[in-house]
This record gives sequence, structure tokens and C-alpha cells, in this order.
Amino acid sequence: MTNPTDYRAYLLRVWRVQQADRAVWRASLEDPHTGERRGFASLAQLIDYLQQTLEKQPRNEEAQP
Repeated sequence: MTNPTDYRAYLLRVWRVQQADRAVWRASLEDPHTGERRGFASLAQLIDYLQQTLEKQPRNEEAQP
């Protein structure tokens, strides 16, 4: 069985908005298990969030090979 910390599922929504003279992408992620939703003003913020979240390891798994 897969360890719950080894699997993540999100509902990703992306859309474009006009900002001054250019269009920019916005995004949101929703956790289907908890209903928690996070919004992002740019795709770079979305990627940063995912990298930070997925790189975190629970303390009890750090010592295991």
C-alpha cells in the first residue's frame, strides 16, 4: 500500500485575466479530501507552493533509507 505522504491529489483550476496591457494566468488548487483551496496570482507561485509542499517529509520518515 502506498504511504499517504507519497501520494497527493489536487483539483487544479487555471484561468487568464487581463491585467493592464497583458493577460496573466491565475490558478487554484483544491484538496479533494479536505476541501481546502489555495489561490495563486501566478503560475510561478503555484510551482513554488508545489515544490515546497512536496519536498516536505514527515520527521519519522527522514531517518529511513
